[in-house]
Amino acid sequence: MAKKAKKQQQEKGARGAHSNRGGGGRRVGGTPATVALTAAGVDHTIHSYDHDPAHPSYGEEAAEAMGVSPDRVFKTLVADVDGTLTVAVVPVAGSLDLKALASAVGGKRATMADPTLAERTTGYVRGGISPLGQRKKLPTVLDASATTHPTICISAGRRGLEAELSPHDLAHLTNATLARIGRA
Repeated sequence: MAKKAKKQQQEKGARGAHSNRGGGGRRVGGTPATVALTAAGVDHTIHSYDHDPAHPSYGEEAAEAMGVSPDRVFKTLVADVDGTLTVAVVPVAGSLDLKALASAVGGKRATMADPTLAERTTGYVRGGISPLGQRKKLPTVLDASATTHPTICISAGRRGLEAELSPHDLAHLTNATLARIGRA
């Protein structure tokens, strides 16, 4: 992974990348998500890039900046499923199927959560919400397509900072349900 991280560091405006193989490594940004990854001791790589506030899509911007296929970069969305805030982690290349999300957690109806409530509950700002290190642990559903990749990228807790890790490690750390909740 070190060669890959070094290459990605040099591509498409990426500012930096570092790998952490199970704790003891440097924490870039020191977000709750990066602290949680380091504390858990899972292999991961942190990628940072210069965020452009004018870019229309946080996830697509991350994929472009890191030179990673958009089907390997996952966005974190917060939805309201029958009155319970629920985290959905889906590829940036697609969108969230709200009916599938509701079904995955045994609910009847899902709507996107109010952005202010999502920020206040997770402790992160929109475009930087990570499924890891949230202020309040929420039920989480990871799109099953993640398991087709050896690693995926998720927000590391702020705009311009991504964490690359095994989808199985992410599912374990978030106690996520795996389900087909994304649409192409």
